Amino acid sequence: MTEKDEKLPDPKEVEKEISEFLSEKFGGRVKLIAPMVIPQEAPVDDKGKPARKKKINFSLKPEELEAYLDLYVIKQDEAKAILATKICTHFNRVQYAESFEEENQPILGNIKNNILMIGPTGVGKTYMIKLIAQKTGVPFVKGDATKFSETGYVGGDVEDLVRDLVREADDDIELAEYGIIYIDEIDKIASSNHLIGPDVSRTGVQRALLKPMEETEVDLKVAHDPISMLEEVERYRKTGKRRKRVVNTRNILFIMSGAFDELAEITKKRIVDQGIGFGASVKSHSESLDYLKYTRPEDLIRFGFETEFIGRLPVISLFEKLSEDDLFAILKNPNNPVILSKKLDFKAYGIDVKFDDRALRALAQLAYQEGTGARALVSVIEKVLVKLEKRLPSTDIKKLPVTEKVVKDPEGALQEIVSKANSAKWERIYEKIVQDEKDSIKKYVQAYQAVLTDRYDMVLTPSRRSLIADVYAMSTFDMNAVMEKISRDYDQIKNIQDYFSETHDLNVTLAEDAIDVVIGQMNASRTGLRNFYKKLTSDFEDGFQLIRDRMGKDNFVVTKEALEDPEAFLNHLVKEMYTNDRAPADESQDP
Repeated sequence: MTEKDEKLPDPKEVEKEISEFLSEKFGGRVKLIAPMVIPQEAPVDDKGKPARKKKINFSLKPEELEAYLDLYVIKQDEAKAILATKICTHFNRVQYAESFEEENQPILGNIKNNILMIGPTGVGKTYMIKLIAQKTGVPFVKGDATKFSETGYVGGDVEDLVRDLVREADDDIELAEYGIIYIDEIDKIASSNHLIGPDVSRTGVQRALLKPMEETEVDLKVAHDPISMLEEVERYRKTGKRRKRVVNTRNILFIMSGAFDELAEITKKRIVDQGIGFGASVKSHSESLDYLKYTRPEDLIRFGFETEFIGRLPVISLFEKLSEDDLFAILKNPNNPVILSKKLDFKAYGIDVKFDDRALRALAQLAYQEGTGARALVSVIEKVLVKLEKRLPSTDIKKLPVTEKVVKDPEGALQEIVSKANSAKWERIYEKIVQDEKDSIKKYVQAYQAVLTDRYDMVLTPSRRSLIADVYAMSTFDMNAVMEKISRDYDQIKNIQDYFSETHDLNVTLAEDAIDVVIGQMNASRTGLRNFYKKLTSDFEDGFQLIRDRMGKDNFVVTKEALEDPEAFLNHLVKEMYTNDRAPADESQDP
């Protein structure tokens, strides 16, 4: 095939052929109308060079990101500290380097802080990276190392992850160039001591990752991919130009993770053979697990990785195995998706579910016996509650308290719950769990008060902590969603306050505890702001205007007590002002 034969068809010829086909098929009733597209010139800077938009606006500090992770992730303190520090450093450094590039002063020595995470399954590696990507606001994709081949003809190509990053960024290449690529089960591409069979392809995948992990350009057009070719034809039809679209991986952060089951023994052997430190005295297998914290690049090379590959992963973060107490703490965390997901399952049928602490402890025990970390929590809860999830939607029961009895004997508990004779008992149990949940949320908010105050710019008074607990207990949202909702309601109520003041020529301020009462009422009865404004007008408009006209006062603070009893509040206000107005005159009289 000649170069001329391979060129893309002329857009006008394609339109003509399609029009003729439609005319033959529908007899002129259907016509093709192609919009005229005038290609826009790329913007240039003051020096006549193509202007590059600044896509990254990063200001997070390591301690801020770590505090955010603390709200969601149980344990793993060292891993949280390392990841928060190195990821913040990566993006802040990229942003700093951009300022030099704008002045044509490139910084040399671009060594990326690519990260290797080591830890058993179910300890929160993927969950933590997803949280970080969400918080930083950068595009994020996840891949499985076992599904990649060196060439891409079998399985997937390593460069496919870069293309997926562009799709995740809504086809914004410049934004994708600041993304995060996370590859799980990286330990599965380590080669063994022999070099036959699958080990050749494993080594090939490692080598295929080298350039993207450092810096290379990945062509978005995939050879032999018909969809990619059709997209290119469509782009040419619209713009009249052929354009090579590539992604530079210089600023893309690569994070790898794996269980590395045999790595502890390799590290232990090195330390014991060297006869240094405490190595020679450690005998038990459980104690050998501590050796992971002394892992060096040479241990990873013995594990089966290429030297160059490990050299591109300068940051190593270790994750600890989760204990039964850790699993219980995960279930107790108001942000954990495991319990919230199950609440949503039942809420789809109009049933509210609450878990007491002893039930959560029993679930943690069952999950710990599975030996797969936090991943076992979901399967254990499903197994325990599946019969109740099947039966209760067909009854008129709308409240389900999950107790230790429900966990240990689901069938017996189900029969007792559906029995009308026991409805009062289960109602009392449910209400007690609700109150315990509220008390727990108040303690949580108080423990993380500094972080929550800074994040949501909201004063967390005792009244507001109670409000947060009430809203959380009546919803199926995590703490982040609850706090955001309360923050939105707060801003809207302040707007109503300002509108009321402006409309009635008054200076009216709602006290913080009064705002909490209004937000609570809005969430409990689902009343809107319109109803609140009507109540504010009917309860206080005439009284405030009368006091303003008679006594000249136009500054009013509406308290919680005022909302509860407007008449008593206004009477007290008038009496107080009348007393204060007479006091100076009385004091001036001679005895």
